[in-house]
Amino acid sequence: MIDEGAAVTVRPGAEPFARDGDDVGVLLCHGFTGNPSSLLSWAEGLAEAGRTVRLPRLPGHGTSPRDLALTGWSDWYAEVDAAFHDLRRSCRVVVVGGLSMGGALALRLAQKYGPAMNPGPLPGVDGVILVNPAVHLDDRRLAALPALRWVLPWLPPVGNDVKRPGTQEDAYGRIPPHALHSMLRGFRSVAADLPAVSQPVLLFRSSEDHVVPASSSALILDRVTSARAGEVILRDSYHVATIDNDAGEILGRSLTFIDELAVGTQPTTRTTEGVR
Repeated sequence: MIDEGAAVTVRPGAEPFARDGDDVGVLLCHGFTGNPSSLLSWAEGLAEAGRTVRLPRLPGHGTSPRDLALTGWSDWYAEVDAAFHDLRRSCRVVVVGGLSMGGALALRLAQKYGPAMNPGPLPGVDGVILVNPAVHLDDRRLAALPALRWVLPWLPPVGNDVKRPGTQEDAYGRIPPHALHSMLRGFRSVAADLPAVSQPVLLFRSSEDHVVPASSSALILDRVTSARAGEVILRDSYHVATIDNDAGEILGRSLTFIDELAVGTQPTTRTTEGVR
């Protein structure tokens, strides 16, 4: 068992993933209190298909909760921003994706490097893939967080919401409240700027999610200005769907979406599809 209060060392399996392939790049962002292991099979599948893939470890993650307590939204965003620029230097097309908070980070990249905020000929984000993205939480208890974060050293965990028997997410067993507060402030900024997202969006949402409400995905789809914004309903997974029963479906549909972007095929209809 890993001592969560020990000196900062990266947990086995929580290392970042990077593999070079063709000129189509994919950047994946993991969620709050998790680490790259929750997206590793997705990243490996994309790499095996020949794509250039980056899956960074966000600061404070994959080490210890005490380490996470010293970081915040700006640190996490800086890490994915650097990975995006790494891909952009060598790739003709770059797609960004993420799970939960990672989805908010991916959306922030799409906002900053999209036509609305990044006009002109400079290349930006070409497409977005989201899995149970979090830009809004409706837990009323969070209203007390601005005060409680100065009183409570730790909050209960939110990780490991997985339906598949025998599968567990490697997430922290406690949450530093200052980091959570920083994340929520980041969410507000992303939600406010959703109309700046005009790139094609593929959004996966679990029909049963015990961490992020369906209203978060609804808000995204309602406010982005993308001509193509498709929602896929995952019927057999909980929140961490990337390691759950529908992981293969996420990979397959992601590959199709990326292939279409790579060849310039961009349908203009919004769709809702159910995964069986």
